[in-house]
Amino acid sequence: MNIANKLTISRMLMIPFIILFILPIPVEGAAGWNNFVTGIGGHIIALVIFSLASFTDFLDGHFARKNDMVSNFGKFLDPIADKLLVISTLACLVAMDRASVVVLIIIIAREFLVTGLRLMAAEKGVVIAASMFGKAKMVAQLIFIIFLLAEPIFYQLTGAAYPSQPLEIIKTVLVWITVIMTLLSGADYLWKNRRFFLDEKIQ
Repeated sequence: MNIANKLTISRMLMIPFIILFILPIPVEGAAGWNNFVTGIGGHIIALVIFSLASFTDFLDGHFARKNDMVSNFGKFLDPIADKLLVISTLACLVAMDRASVVVLIIIIAREFLVTGLRLMAAEKGVVIAASMFGKAKMVAQLIFIIFLLAEPIFYQLTGAAYPSQPLEIIKTVLVWITVIMTLLSGADYLWKNRRFFLDEKIQ
């Protein structure tokens, strides 16, 4: 297994730890841990781990291209790792009432459509790699989630009143950029690969 694929797998392995430091544990006797998770310490750790996981998304692609490590396994696994990272983290933030469920639904719906398209292509022996539009979408989603993870740290460090109007404006802008890029990238995948919806033989 090459280093690019190892980085992709490491991104997937970080996801449970991100969840661990976002969500309180709903069991008796976990009050101390839950206070830590909902405090600045837990927020910082979750932000750091998520940021590291996001950075591996850049690194694996960089190593794959630079060292000619691009493989069908990597093309298959990398988008899955991205989906798991974004959806699981955003779902946790929705559960903590720090993100909108509408944004999560849009992202999940787009991923179902693109995944279905990839499965149709795979049946015909074709692996659809991430497009530049898809990568731009991923960057927008990662920046949005990093902002959401950093937001409570700002309030706890500064003692600023919630909600802060400048932060709310930034959040609104990031939400719209994320939603628009998610929808556009999904439409781009469907349009460019519409031939897989046809019965014609793929050359």
